[in-house]
Amino acid sequence: MYKNLCLILLMVSLSNVTFGQDANTDTAVDQTSRMQWFRDAKFGMFIHWGVYSQAGGEWNGETNHHEWLQLTAKIPLAEYTAFAKTFNPTQFDADQWVKIAKDAGMQYLVITSKHHDGFAMYDSASSGHDIADVSRFDRDPLKELADACHRHGIRFCVYYSLGRDWEDPDVPTGRGEKIGFRSNLIDFPNESEKDFSRYFERKVKPQVRELLTGYGPIGIIWFDTYELISKEQSAELKAMIRELQPECIINQRIGHDLGDYKVSEQKIPEDGSYDPWESCITMNGHWAYNKADSDWKTPQSIIQSLVDIVSKGGNLLLNVGPTGEGIIPEPSEKRLSEIGQWMDDNGEAIYACGPTPFGEELGRKVKSKSGKQSVVGKLPWRATTKPGKIYIHLFEWPDGELVIPGIDKEILDVYLLGHKSGSLKVEQSADRSTIFMPKTPAKLLVPVVCLELAE
Repeated sequence: MYKNLCLILLMVSLSNVTFGQDANTDTAVDQTSRMQWFRDAKFGMFIHWGVYSQAGGEWNGETNHHEWLQLTAKIPLAEYTAFAKTFNPTQFDADQWVKIAKDAGMQYLVITSKHHDGFAMYDSASSGHDIADVSRFDRDPLKELADACHRHGIRFCVYYSLGRDWEDPDVPTGRGEKIGFRSNLIDFPNESEKDFSRYFERKVKPQVRELLTGYGPIGIIWFDTYELISKEQSAELKAMIRELQPECIINQRIGHDLGDYKVSEQKIPEDGSYDPWESCITMNGHWAYNKADSDWKTPQSIIQSLVDIVSKGGNLLLNVGPTGEGIIPEPSEKRLSEIGQWMDDNGEAIYACGPTPFGEELGRKVKSKSGKQSVVGKLPWRATTKPGKIYIHLFEWPDGELVIPGIDKEILDVYLLGHKSGSLKVEQSADRSTIFMPKTPAKLLVPVVCLELAE
């Protein structure tokens, strides 16, 4: 029922109030204001880029490596640092990257400032293990990306690996039988001697401060792998972020449920949530560039994932893995271009939209034999909402009639977005609405039917 939409919007508002009171540095008003742009944005670009990108996933003949190259290929720190000295991404163009994101309809960009290898992709004053001091590249790519984002109206955000760092001697990982399972045990084999607090004071706090004071407004600090950080340390880090940039959003991977929103990695939850959340997903099988990985998702399946996520109240953070030369791979760019064309016609059914007013259409996800996740629900469509409008995103073209649950507002008009078919005939009753569709399917990756409703 359409009245469910009002209930959903009320619950979203209430969830903002309760969710924002989980730390002593926030108020409900602060939290609601801080999260509004994120709730409206819906679509962002994730970028995994670092020294590991230069290997293209290959090391000593093995071709399935990625951003964990140092660990998975068992490379000693000295050898990895020597490899980093050859890193020289001369074809990196920040404006081009940001333009690709903007043309795709993305509203924010998250770049790896430091991944698990501990190598800072900016000029860090607190660590010499960075692109400025080690590599042949004499520029600060984060500064260039931040400036480009600010010029083009994209929110600039940074990823930071919090609980894993294979360059620092004081970063233990895991508990119980998994002690040390994600640590650099080649160079620092004794986990019992490691003291996270030394690493926290020596590297984490200074580098987070650098990021928040040297690159203009930061939309999100996107933490990863909090591992063994204590609740007191998470709270201290959050307080510092709030002091330096009060409007900066923090994901839940700061640890101990102190973040502003939850993250779902490489999957879409079966059900929606009234609290803010985000799915981060790759376009192929790897986060970082892997030259052997040609298992690309189609533009249609990516759009269906975006729609599915938005219909459940979330955001999609879609990943690209640039090459070691600084180029976004052509298959990624091509897919983003096609998604952008779809967004040009259908963006109003994504940006600032609320979740479905129905729920009957949501169902489980299944995996194909190749391991890819498919958007499979009880019904072959998803719904998003705005005041006075419901958008039905079609994953399959209906055979003559599109039947949706009843709406307790009068339907004033029905039409396809971005399609000159004119108004569609509709019959409305208490328990269902029937829309009579053209026999010829619209030539759109995911057609969207817009229902305009009476006040």
